[in-house]
Amino acid sequence: MKANVGSIDRALRVVVGIGLLSLLFLLEGDAKWYGLIGVVPLLTAGMRFCPLYAVLGVNTCSTAVKQA
Repeated sequence: MKANVGSIDRALRVVVGIGLLSLLFLLEGDAKWYGLIGVVPLLTAGMRFCPLYAVLGVNTCSTAVKQA
C-alpha cells in the first residue's frame, strides 16, 4: 500500500479518533458505543493509508513514503 495520508491529516485523524473514543467514557447507554468509530481514524493514521482516499484519488502525503 502506498501512503496517501500526510502529516497534518494524520495528526487530525489522531485527535478526532481520540475524541471519538472518549465518547465511550462520557456517554451513557447505547449511544456510548458510537465512540468505537474512533478506531477507524486511528488505524488509518497509524497505517498512513486511507482506503477511501485511494478510491477517490486523494493524496495528502507531500512526499512518496514507502510502506512495507
